[in-house]
Amino acid sequence: MVDLSYKPLIMGKKVTLRPFTEGDFPYIEECLKDPEVIKLTGSTPDFHRESIYKWYQTRNDQTERLDLAIVDPAQDILVGEVVANLYDESSQSMNFRILIGPRGRDRGLGTEATQLFIDYIFQNSNLDHLNLAVYDFNPRAKKVYEKIGFVTVSIDEKDLECEGDWIDFINMKLTRIDWFESKRE
Repeated sequence: MVDLSYKPLIMGKKVTLRPFTEGDFPYIEECLKDPEVIKLTGSTPDFHRESIYKWYQTRNDQTERLDLAIVDPAQDILVGEVVANLYDESSQSMNFRILIGPRGRDRGLGTEATQLFIDYIFQNSNLDHLNLAVYDFNPRAKKVYEKIGFVTVSIDEKDLECEGDWIDFINMKLTRIDWFESKRE
């Protein structure tokens, strides 16, 4: 069992990770409506605003997942989110995902947020590994994940049709052992 009921405040040099607040909704909505976010996550632009609003209001109450806002202290606004979810007790693993909206791109905020969040998860849980999946047309994210220590474990070929092309889904994993070894270097 994993207990992620505590929602930390994690301060980095470029970002702050913190629980969601009421004032975050306009910024997360901006992220979710961003054409690049929609494409890179394989999402659709259609969503019910009220449902999404209510969903984000419950993020801080979750005990088996951790959702944190990524805040750019220079602008003092939410620029994305980091999430550990889909706990699998049999493998002691969770899924990791990150979303960076238009106000947070190309400044290393996603890289720092990923590192801070993963460090927190491994330091504060007994998880054996984290999993993620990234579309092949998102090499920027894949590069960040590899830099953190994730390795490709499988590829779901032709998983998503986008603009007439079929895109592969790359499944990656970071084990506690590999994470720990990277911290010793």
